This record gives sequence, structure tokens and C-alpha cells, in this order.
Amino acid sequence: MMPRLGINIDHVATLRQARGEGYPSVVEAADVSLRAGADQITIHLREDRRHIQDMDVDAVRLVTMKYGKPLNLEMGCNEEITDIACATGPEWVCLVPENRQERTTEGGLDLISDENFERVKATCERLQAEGIKISLFLESDLETLKRAALLKPKAIEIHTGEYARKFTAGEDISNFIEDYKVARDFLVSEKIGCHAGHGLSIESVMPLVENKLFEEYNIGHWIVCRAVFDGLGNVIKRFKEIFDQG
Repeated sequence: MMPRLGINIDHVATLRQARGEGYPSVVEAADVSLRAGADQITIHLREDRRHIQDMDVDAVRLVTMKYGKPLNLEMGCNEEITDIACATGPEWVCLVPENRQERTTEGGLDLISDENFERVKATCERLQAEGIKISLFLESDLETLKRAALLKPKAIEIHTGEYARKFTAGEDISNFIEDYKVARDFLVSEKIGCHAGHGLSIESVMPLVENKLFEEYNIGHWIVCRAVFDGLGNVIKRFKEIFDQG
């Protein structure tokens, strides 16, 4: 089966927020992405609101509904953001760690800490009660994945940031491929979806697709950057071609 492609449009909002203007439009970005063949739209409503704003969530949700495609809302375990998620009703929520000092998401959720596990569990239960499917953003660590399975998520999104950095630097990535295979096999055995995201480019995604490691990829920053030169729709179409070729 061809993997799904989720387009993260956060950095369209980053450009908008840099000048405080009404452009570029995240609504248009979602529309262009879905017309070009994207399988879902991903946005991250952070506690610090550094890019996506509250009003964007409803606006982008309407676009995904028009196309009959899912909205994947990334968020931390924050009560205010959880309220917004419950009110908006995205198909998916991907729970991620947040740190106000970070430049971008730096790694997966810590589920080994009992305190943090219980915090994530409470957020999961509230969202699941609203019929929202849960994905957890995690490292490909088997102990963490086993803890995650106790929360009954629909999917795990494996953090590929370090892999992507090593790939770009021309370093050996074989250990990542093997770790991802172990993670995939465990998640398949638990009937949990195996997704991937963070830091991926059109080049670094190829070994993952060739090895049939993940059923969904959520990619944003590289796509938005490349769109400056090639156009958003064209970049997305190229990704879909690669996915189709396998």
C-alpha cells in the first residue's frame, strides 16, 4: 500500500507571523496541498502560539472537510489546547512534547516517567472520549513503545529528526533503519499504526519508503522551504510520485 503524505503547514504561518500581516494564508496552503494530492493536513497549535493561531484551527478544519481529508492537530498535553481540540473535532490529534525554549520539537514524548505517563494518559482519555484518534510522537525505543501501547493510541509517529540530520551529513543510517524495522514490527503486532515525521526531505524520505517502514509521513519545513523555488503544489506532487514508485 502506498504510504500517506501529511503536509504540515505550520511554517506558512511562521512567515505570516514574522511580519504580522494577513498573508501568506494557511487556508490557501491547505487548499493547494489537498488539490495537489496530500492525504491530510497537519498543524501544530503550540502553547506559545508562535505560528498557528486559534482561528487557524477552525479555518483549516473547514478546508479538510471540503476535501473529505483528515486534519491532524499536533499539540502538547495542555488543558487549554485540549479544550480547543475537543471543540474543533479533528480526526487526529498527535500529542508531542513542548518546551518554550526549543526552536522546534526536539524529540519524542517521555513515557518512562510515571508522572509524565499519567499526564499523557489523562489527555488521551479526554480526547478519546470525544472520538478523536490519538497518535503519540515518540522515539523508536522499544521500552517507550511498550509503555505507549498501554494508552491504546491508534498510531505512533516516530521522531525522525536525528535520522534526517545524519542522512544530510552523509553519515551511516543503517542503525536507524534497523531500529525503525523493530519499531514497525512491534507496532504491527499491537495493531497500532506506524507513522513518521520531523526533519524529512525528499532525499531523506527515500530510504524509508524503499524499506516500507511507515504507512504515513508528516512533512512540513522542507516542503515549505522548497516551495519558495518550485511552488507548493509541485513539491507535493513530486513526493507523491516517490511514494507511488515505492
